[in-house]
Amino acid sequence: MTQSTKFYHAGCAVCVDAERRFADALDPDRYDVEVVHLGEAPDRIAEAEAAGVTSVPAFVMDGHPYHINFGASLDDLKGGA
Repeated sequence: MTQSTKFYHAGCAVCVDAERRFADALDPDRYDVEVVHLGEAPDRIAEAEAAGVTSVPAFVMDGHPYHINFGASLDDLKGGA
């Protein structure tokens, strides 16, 4: 049985590199990774926030957010300060 995992990003260079290095490296027999590009799906920002994501790129695995480096804050994606 695979574990549902989400990888949130905004399309920046840091995010794309993290997707290539980390999301694509996870064992597909163990992890079902959904890649969510928040720049293309801004309606899902609230979902990411509710999961504890404060900046992207970030994974949410087993209900826990894991932030990788710092590409952009969710406030920046929403157009906030």
